[in-house]
Amino acid sequence: MKRRVFVGASAASVLAATPAFRVEGAAMEKQLLELQTYLFQNAGKMNAWEAFMAKTAIPAMNRNGVSPVGAFKLLLEDNPTIKDEIETRKLYVLIPHASAESLVTLPARLSSDTAFCAEGKALLEPPKNDPAFVRYESSLMLAFDRCPRVEVPTRAESRVLQLRIYESHSRERAMKKIQMFNEGGEIDIFRRTGMNPVFFGQTLIGTRQPNLTYMLGFENKDAMEKAWATFRKDDAWLKLSKDPEYRDTVSNITNLILRPIAGSQI
Repeated sequence: MKRRVFVGASAASVLAATPAFRVEGAAMEKQLLELQTYLFQNAGKMNAWEAFMAKTAIPAMNRNGVSPVGAFKLLLEDNPTIKDEIETRKLYVLIPHASAESLVTLPARLSSDTAFCAEGKALLEPPKNDPAFVRYESSLMLAFDRCPRVEVPTRAESRVLQLRIYESHSRERAMKKIQMFNEGGEIDIFRRTGMNPVFFGQTLIGTRQPNLTYMLGFENKDAMEKAWATFRKDDAWLKLSKDPEYRDTVSNITNLILRPIAGSQI
């Protein structure tokens, strides 16, 4: 079923042809992370896809060696600066891979999964005049040294996930910000102040480059706000933030508060 694609084939082909990722199926020290963003025509379509993710897609990815899979949506009440209702019709899906082979072969493995194909047939093969979703975009990231694998900091029912994208005005400054998180110790400060990582990723393929993307997990919004308040006045952070080596590393920040959908493993 060639149309059943969860990973961008062209991106995967480029990656597989890159010598640095020729690992012959072996697990990499740092995961490859795909972040998909689906857009739906209406709430009904989105609800149907959420049910499909929970019942069919996430279990199928687990059977095929991909775990944990996260799926999240945005609520306007959590994001008061966002006024566009279209944002509430987006679904974010995080798919971690332990190897380049896993990334490249997942679409074929899912297409060969009998239960996945049977249970998801209505949404995987919709008629042209009634598509399951409008379109989806995908970005591919390489996990950071100090956060090499996806983490699950909390499974609380009230949990929130904070997705942040840091854009830079040059590749050199983007790499310097990554250095700030790794060697500079910013991720360590995050952990110590209650800013719990889910992932940190350098975007290899995607839009608005150069950028890095990361996600934090909190038991609830109060815990998130408390952690940020603690972080902002932390002595180590105040010192690091004034280091001239890391000046002008970020030119634009996207900040989204997301909620997990049913079935999300993050």
